[in-house]
Amino acid sequence: MRSLDEKKEILYVIRTMDVLMSSGVGLEAAIHTIGTGGYGIISSDFSNVMERLRSGKSGGLEREIKSLMNKAESDGYRRLLNTMYTNLTQNTDLIETLRKQGKRMEDDRNEDVKKYIEDLGGVPETLLSIGMIGPIILAIVGLIPQLMSGDLGAFMQLPPSSTINSVVNVGLMMTLVGMIFIGLKAHTKDPGV
Repeated sequence: MRSLDEKKEILYVIRTMDVLMSSGVGLEAAIHTIGTGGYGIISSDFSNVMERLRSGKSGGLEREIKSLMNKAESDGYRRLLNTMYTNLTQNTDLIETLRKQGKRMEDDRNEDVKKYIEDLGGVPETLLSIGMIGPIILAIVGLIPQLMSGDLGAFMQLPPSSTINSVVNVGLMMTLVGMIFIGLKAHTKDPGV
């Protein structure tokens, strides 16, 4: 769950930090702003960092960022924290690095969405086929006793109508269950964007 929340919010955090720091806000103030909320688990992490810094119970911002790196589950969040840590220890160009990371993550996210759309390409047709053709075929099966009752009934023996009704009802339920499973399959492929 944490990994999914990190993946969902990390691009917005990177873009926000880029905007804040490009306008002259420092790294600590940017962390404080993101920690005030709106970015899920990342806001919670940054808020805890700022709380420990304010209380004086930490070994500094570098150490706090390093501990967050161990806690991070997604690659993007870990990369952001590593970039922040490198900036703190080696004074690198954080803004340009954030822009590059944001661009790369945006491209990755677009690829995930395209792949998701391609994977879902056949789902509407499958659902339509099962949802439309299945009940029609089952309705024809249910009409067989009425169609075969005349002279054709002498050539074949039909099962009782209660058996045919049971088959139709079970078939309709199986159609519904099949449609639900196809919908769940589509939902589980959701890239979480």
